[in-house]
Amino acid sequence: MDPTPEVDSRLYRSSASEAAQQAAFTSGTVPVAVYGLGKMGLPLASVYADVCQNVVGADIDSAVVETINDGGCHVKREPGLPELVDELVQEGALRATTDPAGAASEAAVHVVIVPTPITDENEPDLSILESVLDDIGQGLSAGDLVVIECTVPPRTTTDLARPILEETSGLEFGEFGLAFCPERTASGRAIEDIRGAYPKVVGGVDAESTRVAKLIYHEINSEGVIPVSDARTAEAVKVFEGLYRDVNIGLANELATMTDEIGIDVREAIDVANTQPFCHIHDPGPGVGGHCIPFYPYFVIEPFDTPTPLLETARQVNDGMPRYTVEKLREEFTAEGTTISDSSVLLLGLTYRPGVEEIRASPALAIAEELTEAGADVYGVDPMLDDFGAFSLSPLTLEEVYEQSFDAVVTVTPHEDFDDIKWSEVNRTDGQLVVIDGRDTFDLAETDHRVYTLGGSNV
Repeated sequence: MDPTPEVDSRLYRSSASEAAQQAAFTSGTVPVAVYGLGKMGLPLASVYADVCQNVVGADIDSAVVETINDGGCHVKREPGLPELVDELVQEGALRATTDPAGAASEAAVHVVIVPTPITDENEPDLSILESVLDDIGQGLSAGDLVVIECTVPPRTTTDLARPILEETSGLEFGEFGLAFCPERTASGRAIEDIRGAYPKVVGGVDAESTRVAKLIYHEINSEGVIPVSDARTAEAVKVFEGLYRDVNIGLANELATMTDEIGIDVREAIDVANTQPFCHIHDPGPGVGGHCIPFYPYFVIEPFDTPTPLLETARQVNDGMPRYTVEKLREEFTAEGTTISDSSVLLLGLTYRPGVEEIRASPALAIAEELTEAGADVYGVDPMLDDFGAFSLSPLTLEEVYEQSFDAVVTVTPHEDFDDIKWSEVNRTDGQLVVIDGRDTFDLAETDHRVYTLGGSNV
């Protein structure tokens, strides 16, 4: 690739014009390394490569790296991603490596999007991020920009990332740039989100870092860029988005537990309340799953001393919904003169939301475990999954459902494949089939099943 004459590969503290820097980035003069090629990292690396034509992706999984370098895509059910990866690899715009330090020595822009999980003690685990930052530091050069996209507790970029990069590289901050630019994507629509479903948020440790991050993401995101005061604010923006949803769902779930005592369809009341422009209550359900919403509150709860009773209560409410779902099944069984210990129960939908194969923190995990511990024979159906090993149940296909007999069906996650279930052909072990509809998904009014909808009309 011919270098742009007005600017070299470094954008941080460049004296070239803004237009020249933009041209350098989009022409491939500025090499980019993306660290982490998982469900969000590979789409991000691909969109970067599509724009700048010069990306190396780093991942410690050799099978992932080999697949990508062969033009393949290990990330499933991301529309357009397999085709884009194959095209970019064939063009030489994207390649992968298991050597993050080597990738760092080649790059001028470093984008980090690695897992930041929660420990069993609900403390943020930033060890993977720390390791990658150490690798980047080994190859960091003056004029480079480091961008962190993975969700972290506020102050991580300044208090953790900056010292690691300075110590490992031997550079002082100001010789390199550092910004936080959170990913705002969802599984199943990652490319669409990265390219511009929402504006990109950027916040640098200094103003120059913010400027360069804004310049880069302006070329990637068609909805524009929102620069904020600093990296700490950008970190908080991402966490706050998750906190809002967790607290809101907690409100909806707590209201749903009152439906029987009040004697109303809480879902109907929520829908009508939401016609007022200042009300936006989410939908209740059997729990909150995924790699984001159940964990982000702990990025605020654990690292800081300020009391967070609202966040903690919302977590307790949402974490309690699987047990509440089982309790409602128990009550319906009691009304039928049956017990869970003598029952056969089918769970419909095991992933945390429709259309994705992610099972992390899925309510179905806790529901299956509790039913199994209570002595039930538990079965599960999920067309998104090939591996059911994490669940305390026996897997079935949809076709096999009609060959079995059940005392109850619990809808956890309503995949589209379930829309065509022939409910009249779902066999009952004995008596009336109990259906716990956790998402108010099915209209079973024409059946003789005993139906309880969480938060719905059950009179």
